[in-house]
Amino acid sequence: MRPLVGIRVIDLTVAIAGPVATQLLADLGADVIRVEPPFARPLHVDIRPLVDGASDRPYNRILSYNDLQRGKRALTLDLSKSLGRDALLRLAAISDVVVENMAPRVLPSLGLAYNDLRAAKTDVIVVSMPAFGTDGPLRDRVSYGPGIDAMSGIAHLTGYPDRGPMQPANYYCDYNAGALAALATLAALRHRNRTGEGQHVELSMLEGDLQVVGEALLDYTMNRRIQRRSGNDHPSMAPHGVYRGIGDDRWLAIACETDAQWAALCDVLGHAGLARDPRYADVVSRVRHRQEIDAIISTWTADRDAGDVAILLQHAGVPAAAAETIRDLLIDPQLHARDFIRHIEHPEAGALPYIRPAFTPTTAAARPAPLYAQDNRYVLKDLLGLSDNEILTLAEQGIIAEVPPNTS
Repeated sequence: MRPLVGIRVIDLTVAIAGPVATQLLADLGADVIRVEPPFARPLHVDIRPLVDGASDRPYNRILSYNDLQRGKRALTLDLSKSLGRDALLRLAAISDVVVENMAPRVLPSLGLAYNDLRAAKTDVIVVSMPAFGTDGPLRDRVSYGPGIDAMSGIAHLTGYPDRGPMQPANYYCDYNAGALAALATLAALRHRNRTGEGQHVELSMLEGDLQVVGEALLDYTMNRRIQRRSGNDHPSMAPHGVYRGIGDDRWLAIACETDAQWAALCDVLGHAGLARDPRYADVVSRVRHRQEIDAIISTWTADRDAGDVAILLQHAGVPAAAAETIRDLLIDPQLHARDFIRHIEHPEAGALPYIRPAFTPTTAAARPAPLYAQDNRYVLKDLLGLSDNEILTLAEQGIIAEVPPNTS
């Protein structure tokens, strides 16, 4: 059994970081109810092809939404209106956790601050993920992940020595913050189990990013040295880089930590004498002459298949691997052997690949992302006990919707 079965989570998140956090909680078994304003969902971004025979509702085929919301429920609710706020508070009264990543001013302005939610349920856990924190001079500034990566120093440390700062790929800040928020939620639930106390947990996304630049901060503190971009180089390993192979955008990563690995690499290269060359006799010398070594390796790999060379080097005891593309990952035999990539059938977008959590034996949620407003009646009628007339009133006032208002 997944450990969070029986825990109900209200998901008030937006963008990437917040949905990542609640996705992890859903993977762990929580019943996550995603609350979105009736007018908020984008309609024509990264649309998946329509499944034959399905309704043509493009807002149900948004790739990013279907990736991040798997295993959750979907409720539309306009929290800016009093009846919407009241419904949310009633839902909070029967829930365990509320997760949100809006600017600190937003929920208090709606009458949904921590104290309001705590009044509905005394032991509720509220997890907030503001960009910069709930106090300080940047309290009310908002930001997406790339801005946080820049302000945390990560962009300054990412890239090549002869080029400007670069963003790490694939929403690094957001996924990092989401994982930290999920971990903090688990800690808060454990605390509640032991003490009966809820709490307001705050995760600043900027401070989350700073967790991974500690070495650079320490280097400056101790040595007054500002670390700079180093590409694929390593301060105490050489060769250490990614080298082009034959074919379109095919690359091979090699990292030699010891003299024995370097000697083995030289044998495979057909240059055994390099291992005895005083210029490359030890790691300090190799780091000093890394550019010469990189040139030799690049010439050798240029007309060879990266995957074949990786296997050859691994058998020789040299740490090496082909740089896999996303297409490679989808057919990777190791990942398939461990059932890491699964396909879940979405009623309007077809079979979608999902990756299970990186921990076992817990398994990913079996349900695809919900359709728009899919669980309105379940939440409002079955959980909250609203009558059909009360639900109709919410619909007539635009507090809930069965389709996005700008599509009707």
